[in-house]
This record gives sequence, C-alpha cells and structure tokens, in this order.
Amino acid sequence: MGEGGFVKILITGGGTGGHVFPAIAVADAVRRAAPDAELLYVGGQRGLEAEAVPAARISFAAVPARGLLGSRWYRWPAILWTTVRGLIAAGRIMRRFQPDVVFATGGYVSGSVALAAWIARRPIVLHEQNSVPGMTNRMLSRLAVEVHLNTPAARRHFPKRRHLKLSGNPIRESVRRGDAYRAQQAFDLDRDRRTIFVFGGSQGARSLNRAVVGAAGRLGGREDVQLLVQTGRRDLRWVTRRLRAAKVPAVVRPFIDAMGDAYAASDLVVARAGAMTLSEITACGKASILVPFPYATHNHQESNARWLVEAGAAVMIEDRALNGRRLAAQVLKLIDTPRKLREMSNNALRMARPHAAEKIAAALLRYAAGDGNGNGEEAPGAERPAQRHAATPRTPGGRRTETAGTPRRGPRTRSHREGARGARGAGRAGSRDERRQSAAGAPARPSEGSATPEEDTRRRSSRRGRRGGRRRSRRRRTN
Repeated sequence: MGEGGFVKILITGGGTGGHVFPAIAVADAVRRAAPDAELLYVGGQRGLEAEAVPAARISFAAVPARGLLGSRWYRWPAILWTTVRGLIAAGRIMRRFQPDVVFATGGYVSGSVALAAWIARRPIVLHEQNSVPGMTNRMLSRLAVEVHLNTPAARRHFPKRRHLKLSGNPIRESVRRGDAYRAQQAFDLDRDRRTIFVFGGSQGARSLNRAVVGAAGRLGGREDVQLLVQTGRRDLRWVTRRLRAAKVPAVVRPFIDAMGDAYAASDLVVARAGAMTLSEITACGKASILVPFPYATHNHQESNARWLVEAGAAVMIEDRALNGRRLAAQVLKLIDTPRKLREMSNNALRMARPHAAEKIAAALLRYAAGDGNGNGEEAPGAERPAQRHAATPRTPGGRRTETAGTPRRGPRTRSHREGARGARGAGRAGSRDERRQSAAGAPARPSEGSATPEEDTRRRSSRRGRRGGRRRSRRRRTN
C-alpha cells in the first residue's frame, strides 16, 4: 500500500470505448468503495482514453502503443520498436507509482503496461468484454491472477481457466440512472410517440445512417413514431437534411453524452453489437435491432449479437443485408406488437449484470490489500482445484495446514527424511542378502506375505493358460 495505508491501483486499456469506458466504470466503483484510493490510468497517446479519462477526473499518463493485428508486414519492425518503447515507458511509470495491483481491460497499450507489471511482480487483474477475446487479453491471461468475463462463451478461448470469473461488463453509473423526462426536455421529444434510438458508436456508422435515412420515407406517415439519431460528426449534415425532407419527427446529434437518458426515453434501440453497447442495452432493459460491424476482430460483434438473439432479447440484421426497406419493416413489426416489445425488454433485463463494476472493484481492493481471494461468479466450466486441496485450510500466507483426516504427503523434518532414507536402504540391503543366499544354494528367507511353492506353481500355470488363449484367439482372427 501507499504511504498512509491507502491503496494504489494502476488501470490500463484503450483504443476504443469498449476498453476505456469499463475501466472508467471500475475506477468510479473503486472511488466509491475506497475514497482514499490513488488511481493512475496509463493509456495510449492517441486513443479515446487521452480525452475520456481526464474528463472523468482520473490521473492519466501516456505511453507509446501501436496495434499489430491487421498491419502490413513491412510495418512490423516499427510496431515492434514502438512496443519496446512503450514497455520501457511503462516500466518507468511502474517504478515511480509503485501500484499495489494493476487492472487491464485490453487494447494494445495494455500489453506493454501489463508486461511491465509482471516484471515488477505486481498482481494483474484482467477484464474481457467480448464473447471472443482479443489477442492481447488472451496472451496476458497467462500472467494474470484473475480474469473477469462478460459472457460464458469467452471462457473456451483462454488457455488457463481456473482463474476465470463471470462478472459482466462494468456500466457507468450515469447510464444506469437515466431519466426519460430529462431526455424529453433535453432532446425535445414528444412523450406520446414511440422513440426509436439509432446510433453506431461514438464515431457513428455509415451503413446505419444510410439505412435510417432510407427507412424514414416509410416511417414518415406514422403519427406514433419519432427518431433519435446519433450520426457521428462526418454524417451529421446530410443525415439531418434527408430526415427533414422525409418529414419524419427526428432529433439528430453528432454525439450524445447523456446515453442513460437516451436509453430511458427510447422504446426500441437500433445499434451495432459492441460488447459495451449490449451491456448498456441489457442493463436498461431495452428491446433492440442489432447490426454487427462486419469487420470487427474475429467477427466478435456477431457472436455478441447472437448471445442476445438466442435469449429472445434482440433481432439481428447482417450489415450486408441492411437497407432502409428491411429496417423499416422490422421496426414497424416490433412497434406494432407491444407485447413482443415488452417480452424482449424483459428478456434483456434478465441478461443484465448491473453490478459488475462493484464486483471487480472489490477484487482489486482485496488484491491491493494482499488477499488473493478475488470476487465474482466462477465462469461455467472453469477448472477447480482438487477437492483435497480445496478442503484443506490455509494460513494467511497461503500455505496449507494439517487437519485431522488430511495425511501428509511425505516426511518434512530432517529426522523424518533421514529415517525414511534409512528404511529404504535397509530394504535394499535385505534384498541383496536374499539374492546372495539364493546364489550360494542357501534357502532364501521368505519375506512377509510371500507365496508358498504350490501357490507359485498354480500362478505360473494360470499365466501360461491365459497366454495360450490369447495366441489361439489371434490365430483365429488371422485365419
């Protein structure tokens, strides 16, 4: 711990909101549980974390980081050199900050930082948001003391499974506490209309924007429907112009900060299938139409979407099949079936794990205090220690103690070891004496429990009979 007894936690992860926002949610949960905790977020120099983390009032330090996956081979030397520079910079930060525990949410920057933590012998706790883990988290899982998962489907991708915990995705408190009335005032929404909330992540999604513009012509005649659309900055102007021409009630924003309020005011969500988006949708209990991003690493967004579709909480449209006509048909089908919409909302709410941030924060605080017992529900299929070890009590230092009915595995004191070696030596000496006596013609001294000559004869005859039977059966199979 740091000076004065407070804990010091280093957090890393970045590149996209899927890595950054869970880390911020856990940091907020740590500050609520331990207000004196000292936090430091280490991220990339150009990622989303460089803006989002200082805005969340968390100390931030940047290290060089570049991604390898998907890069051309001639760029690999430069990427490797950047990774080495990032590792050196992370090592300096580790020596200066001296954290009690390190929490990583994935992304290329977390690889260098977590490796520096492992070299410094600091416990590492990971969090994986997707049903298909990224390359960085799969490699770092071998160094981690605990890995928290969002879905059970992710467990099969990890080489070690004993330390897996099923906790869910950490959700920001502002998302969980959204208010529909506040959203109606902020976005000027009509409370008597059904609200369709469409967004494609913080940068927007061109295919979703095109589809909602194409669907607007088919929704324009409806008196009970309105749109709330987050377009991203690049598509804001033309989407606004086209929706206004379609004469459909629509509120268009480049970016929506108050996501909790937007969810609270919506009746149906149309979105990509990023892990954090799905966690927010389930935490808010919203029916959804999901369009997975087709170029996501390992196609993990489609795996994420199928998780909700199979639970009856969402409908999936593939990006290649998405157009205005199909989107409008699916939206109207759900809007005109309120019972189906309520059923999907209830199923989404049942899939939620709203207290994931608190569970992970509790695990971090325990590791920071020197207690190796983490928190969270054990992932289904995770390997368990042997029952004999699980039933054996341990000392605070982690060593097993002896209890009644738990035999020792072997002599531990020096006198015990010497006695055991003497007994083995005496046994070998006795065997040599017996062989010498037999060679000299003297009758060997029978050992305790040895067979009589008649019993030996019967055993040899029985073995010969079994061997003869096996030979005959082999001959029959050959012929």
